Amino acid sequence: MIGRQQEFNLKLNQFFDCLTVGLSFWLGYLLRHLGSAWFGWLPLPEFDRFYWQFVLVVPFTPLVLERLRYYVNPLQKSVAKSLSQLCQGLAIVVVLLLVIATFAKQSTESRAVLGLFPAVAIPLLLVRESLVRNWMRGQIQQGRFRERVLLAGPQVDVDRLLQSLPPDHLQQMDIIARIDIAVQPVSRLVEALHAQAVERVIFAASHVHFSRIEEAVKACELEGVEAWLWADFIQTSIARPTFDALGNRPMLVFRCTPEMSWEIMTKGLIDRFGALLGILLSSPFWLLAFLGIKLSSPGPVLFSQMRSGRFGKPFRMYKFRTMSLDAEARRAELDDLNQMSGPVFKIDRDPRIFPFGQWLRKLSIDELPQFINILRGEMSLVGPRPLPVYEIEKIADVSHRRRLSVKPGLTCLWQISGRNAITSFDQWVELDLKYIDNWSLWLDITILFRTIPAVFFGSGAK
Repeated sequence: MIGRQQEFNLKLNQFFDCLTVGLSFWLGYLLRHLGSAWFGWLPLPEFDRFYWQFVLVVPFTPLVLERLRYYVNPLQKSVAKSLSQLCQGLAIVVVLLLVIATFAKQSTESRAVLGLFPAVAIPLLLVRESLVRNWMRGQIQQGRFRERVLLAGPQVDVDRLLQSLPPDHLQQMDIIARIDIAVQPVSRLVEALHAQAVERVIFAASHVHFSRIEEAVKACELEGVEAWLWADFIQTSIARPTFDALGNRPMLVFRCTPEMSWEIMTKGLIDRFGALLGILLSSPFWLLAFLGIKLSSPGPVLFSQMRSGRFGKPFRMYKFRTMSLDAEARRAELDDLNQMSGPVFKIDRDPRIFPFGQWLRKLSIDELPQFINILRGEMSLVGPRPLPVYEIEKIADVSHRRRLSVKPGLTCLWQISGRNAITSFDQWVELDLKYIDNWSLWLDITILFRTIPAVFFGSGAK
């Protein structure tokens, strides 16, 4: 069934996954404990020492899987897709547990338990999903889980709606009538509700006047029958429609960036903790940069510049200075050497960079002060690179400004894709928009891990 039944099925699946995850964690502990007896590993403390991890893992894992769309279209999903989602979800959970243990100073009695837990949980969750899938298919074949639905609207709109629905949704619908409310009176709809014991009316009526739709929805309201309106009367290619409320008024919202969720909140926490940890771990390089710049070039150690943040809001971004003091004044004379198309200015072997500054850039040490911007909430660890305000003002293609819809970051797909090897601003923006449209916490973690070798080997940095 759809609607409330679908929500009920989601919660039921999550409940069983909580039980499965809890069992998997205990089995992981048990296997590690048996390893102590069989292989002479170090003995484990009692299970209550792992209680804080257990309490976090059990409810949190299904929420992570939900954000990865693990519970979407279960009847049509392949085992490979489920395996990929489970691997990503459990990796996120384990990483977050380790982060919490580090910053909350909680002891991880045995990291082997965290390693064995996903190895046990993944096959058990796959088995649970397979059993539920086979059971649901059997129930559908027997005619259960089917809801009596009336489709209201012109035939062209109704056909388009049916063609867009996944097969597992269609299998759960018993379409008992179609009524074109554009030409038939609403009283005909009411008669069908009485005669056919309709459970839900779905309106596919983008070519019907709003007053007629309103009249039909009110009729459903009086009958106590749910009315669903297919919101395709506004066509968008990127923005995703969702419903929200402004005061007590329902609003149809079109979002092209991730909405506020636990993932966004977790990203913010990781940003702050990551920036603080980054400053602590990189402190020797700060000292090295300070001394090297002072000895190599007269002037301040830090360079600051107004950059465009989220939605274009200006903020002052900090870097270690790698250019001579007259760098900004000399830029005009170098415009003819610009190797980047569009509003961005980049040249190979920039003569304004002094030798030690070139070395700082090669290892991306010059970017370290941006951890300060991240702590201040102006930037994120991962996101489109912030451009100077004057470059943003030169953007000709309005669609390129969508890269400003999220916080700028210290690294993104551009950094791990060759950096200066990319000379097209359109290609750069394409990578940024790809990141925005496919954002997830797992994608951030992947980019962070891929940034490390990119920085270590100086890939594309000049």
